[in-house]
This record gives sequence, structure tokens and C-alpha cells, in this order.
Amino acid sequence: SASEIATAFGLTDSAVRQHLDSLLDSGFVERVDAVSGGRGRPATRWQLTAAARTTCADRHDLLATELLEAIRTELGDDALARVIDARARCQTEQSRLEIDERAPRSLEVRVASLAAERTRDGYDAEVRRDDEGLWLIEHHCPICAAATACPALCDSELSMFRAVLGNDVQVTRDQHLLGGDRRCAYRIVAA
Repeated sequence: SASEIATAFGLTDSAVRQHLDSLLDSGFVERVDAVSGGRGRPATRWQLTAAARTTCADRHDLLATELLEAIRTELGDDALARVIDARARCQTEQSRLEIDERAPRSLEVRVASLAAERTRDGYDAEVRRDDEGLWLIEHHCPICAAATACPALCDSELSMFRAVLGNDVQVTRDQHLLGGDRRCAYRIVAA
């Protein structure tokens, strides 16, 4: 939100809104779903557009996709699958430690812990609740280019969520950035 950005940069909300309006006009930011913080109108949230991401040199995406392709070319699809599985096992173990440490029982707290970890990893994740259960929503994907080159990365993340949150829940991906949605959203319900 503008207030969160203002706090992070030590600016006034008004100054940030002026910058956001200019960035909006330039096509570098877009409004996303508003988040209710209690009373009053929900605060507008902002995210970078694809156009904004191309303005800064960042070779991480290229490096990741080149490495994935090199593994596939030099060692084969089976080796690539083993590398992805190893990454998923490592992520699962780390996430289990985080969640078990903080929230051994409550599903909502487990999901909130997972969202906090995902945010630290660059996914800008949040948890929402509706009548049917919880949503884990990721507003950004730091591995989007790599996942585009190797969709199995997305599958491994979904499997990791299921393993980490436990057998007492069902996790389904209802929105997928690679499927044309503007974010990834996972519905999480007690089984």
C-alpha cells in the first residue's frame, strides 16, 4: 500500500501517492485487490507491471533458465527432474522447520507462517479467509522466468505446500501466473 511504501522509504503518504500516480500513468505499476484493514475503505495495493521489470538489468532470470536448459541438454530430463526434486525436498524441510517451530496445530497459523516465509523469499504472499477456507496468495513470482522454462518448478512448489501443511488439508492452485492469471492463488481447506 502507499502507506507501507511511505514507511519503508521515509516519505509521506501523499508524496508516495504522487509517485504511484506517475508510475501508473507510465504503465510501471498497477492496482491490485484492496486489503481491508478494519474500518473505512480498504487500502489500495500496488505491484510492478511486466514493463517495470524490464527497465532494470537483472540477469538472474537468464542465469536460471540457462542452467535449467544446460542440465536438460547435458544430463537429460531425468537429471533435471532429480534436481527439481532435490530442491523441493530442501524447501519442504526448511518450511516444516519454520512452521513446526511457530505453529504446530492451527491451520491458519501454519498458512500464515508459510506466507511469511514465502514473502521473505520474494513472493509477496498473504493469507485471506473466505467462507470456504483460506487462500495463500502470491502477488509476485521471483522464479517466473525459470518456471516458464521449466513448469515442473511450479508443480514442485504445490507439492511442497501440501507436504508442509500436512495431511489434514487440501491445497489446490486456483490461479496461476503461468496460466495467464495475474498471480498465483492457492485454496487451502481442512480435509
